[in-house]
Amino acid sequence: MTGSYGELAGQVVDKAQKLGADQSEAFLIKSKDLTIDVREGRVETLKLAEDRGLGLRVFRKGRIGFAYTSDLSDTAIDEIIRQSLANSEKTSPDEFNIMPEPVGKYAQLDLLDPEIKRISTDRKIEIAKLIEKTARDFDKRIAITERASYFDAEYEVILANSLGVSAGYQGAYCGCYADVVAEENGDNQTGFELKMTLNFKDLDPERIGRAAAEKAVRKLGAGTIGTQKAVVVFDPYIATSFLGVMAPALSAESVQKGKSLFAGKVGRKVASDKVTVVDYGSMPGGIASAPFDGEGVPTSKTVLIKDGELKGYLHNNYTAAKDNVTSTGNGVRSSFKSAPEVGTTNFYIEPGTISPDDLVKDIGTGLYITDVMGMHTANPISGDFSVGAAGIWIENGGFTKPVRGVAIAGNILELLNEVEGVGSDLTFFGSKGAPTLRISRMVVSGS
Repeated sequence: MTGSYGELAGQVVDKAQKLGADQSEAFLIKSKDLTIDVREGRVETLKLAEDRGLGLRVFRKGRIGFAYTSDLSDTAIDEIIRQSLANSEKTSPDEFNIMPEPVGKYAQLDLLDPEIKRISTDRKIEIAKLIEKTARDFDKRIAITERASYFDAEYEVILANSLGVSAGYQGAYCGCYADVVAEENGDNQTGFELKMTLNFKDLDPERIGRAAAEKAVRKLGAGTIGTQKAVVVFDPYIATSFLGVMAPALSAESVQKGKSLFAGKVGRKVASDKVTVVDYGSMPGGIASAPFDGEGVPTSKTVLIKDGELKGYLHNNYTAAKDNVTSTGNGVRSSFKSAPEVGTTNFYIEPGTISPDDLVKDIGTGLYITDVMGMHTANPISGDFSVGAAGIWIENGGFTKPVRGVAIAGNILELLNEVEGVGSDLTFFGSKGAPTLRISRMVVSGS
C-alpha cells in the first residue's frame, strides 16, 4: 500500500494502540461522483461531489468503539481516537469481537478504467443528451423525460489494522439511466433502463434510450384480467427485485438473530433444483467487486443455494467467529461513517441455458411481469409478500396485451420452489442481478 493515505492509516493505528487499544483498525475512503441529468435537450443537473473520511474501530477487553471524521488533520484524528476508546467503554463485551488476521495475497482485479476519468465532461453531457434523443425519437408518444442521465464515480479505499493488515485499491464505474413517460388518449405509462459498468466502452446510450421508450410504449392501453391461476414469467428486473428481498435473509447476522426465513435450513431444499444463488465479491467486471471487504478479509465466491439446496450464509468476521466458520468476505461498509456489517457484493441468480423467448413460447396462457409495486413491504423474516403487478399477457406462446391493476401474493420459499425455467439472460442492475424466471403457477388477482 502506497501514498499518503496509506501512511496516515498506519499512523492512526499506531496512535490508537499507544493510547490503550488492544486492537485497532483504520478505514479510509476518498471518492468523486459525477451526475449529469438532461431534460428537453438541456442540462438540468450537473453535480460533482467529492468525499473523504476515516473510520476507526478499536477493540478493548472484548468491547468495540467506533468513531469517524471527514477532517484528516492531526487534531481531528486525535479526537476520534479518544472518542473510539471512550465509546468502547459504553458497549458490551463479546468474545467474538476480534479482528481478522492478515492474509498472504488478495485477488488482482482490474477495477480502474482510466477512460472514465479521461473523457471530458462535455462528452459525458452529449451521452446524456443522446439517451434522451434516442428515447424521444423511438416513438412520438414518448412525451415526457423524467430523467436521462450519465453518471460515474472514482474511489480509493485504504485499510490498516494492528495485526498487520495494510492494503488498498482504486476503482471506478460509470453508467447510463433513462426514465421516460409515454402518453396516449389520457393514458400515461413509464419505462426505464439502467446500465452500470466498470468500462466506459461498454456504455451504449442509444440502447438505453430505446429500451426505456419501448418499455413505456408497450404498456399503453393496459387493462386488467380476472383472478386466476396462471404461469408467471418474471423479467430480469422483477426477478432481481425478489432476490433483493432474499439478501438480508441469507445474512448470518439475520440468522443468528432469528430474523431469517432461511434459519436452520442449511442442507435442506429451499428452492427448485433449477435455482442457484451466488455472491461473488471478486467477480471480474462486477460493480461491487473488490480485493477485500471492509475488514480486510479477501472477497470470495460464495454459493448460497446450489441446485435448490441451501449451502450456507454470508459472514463477516464477527458472525464467522460466532459460528466457528471462516468469514466469506462480506463485511460490507456503506461508507467510512459505518462499521462493517454483513452484506452482499455481486449477488445474483445463476443463468440457465434457455433463451427468454423459449421460456415463453410454449405457454398457453400466462403473465409476463415487468413491474411490481410495494416490494418494500415484503417480509424477509417470514418470506410473505403481496405486491401490485403489471405486465404483458401471454397466449399461445406470444405476447398479446398489456395488463395492469393486478396483484400477486405468496411466500418467497414457495415461489422459489415453483421456478420451472431459468433464462440465459443474466442481467445486473447495479450489484444485483437475475435472469428471466418462469414460475409454474401463481394466483394472479385481478378484477
